[in-house]
Amino acid sequence: MAVLRQFQVTFDCADPARVARFWCEVLGYESNPPKGFASWEEYQDSCPPEERGAWSACTDPTGVGPRLYFQRVPEGKVVKNRVHLDVRVGTGLIGEERLAALEAECARLLPLGAVRVQLLYDGGDDSCIVMQDVEGNEFCID
Repeated sequence: MAVLRQFQVTFDCADPARVARFWCEVLGYESNPPKGFASWEEYQDSCPPEERGAWSACTDPTGVGPRLYFQRVPEGKVVKNRVHLDVRVGTGLIGEERLAALEAECARLLPLGAVRVQLLYDGGDDSCIVMQDVEGNEFCID
């Protein structure tokens, strides 16, 4: 029998705090400061200048979803993600009812800085909206 392991999803990005704030809003996650610090600002102040803002993280307050970790990298994004998140808002819905749920979530995310890329609509239960986060990382509303 396989052992269930916890995992986190790591994003390479230019501005970890900004991308973490975006995903907290999308998923209802919380951005908790590192252990031993009352706030992210307190933690950042404790770091050498070259390490400030190098990473951020957020967690599911229910403890069910994986931790998301954001790390600063020097290079920009140049190709399509090989792995992406699907934000599940249409589970169990089909046709126009599913499309309405997807469109409502899309409308909620656009003011947060998300970019709509493409609607993939099959009229059934496999429809999704391809989006990008604030740094261009692809994800789907599904």
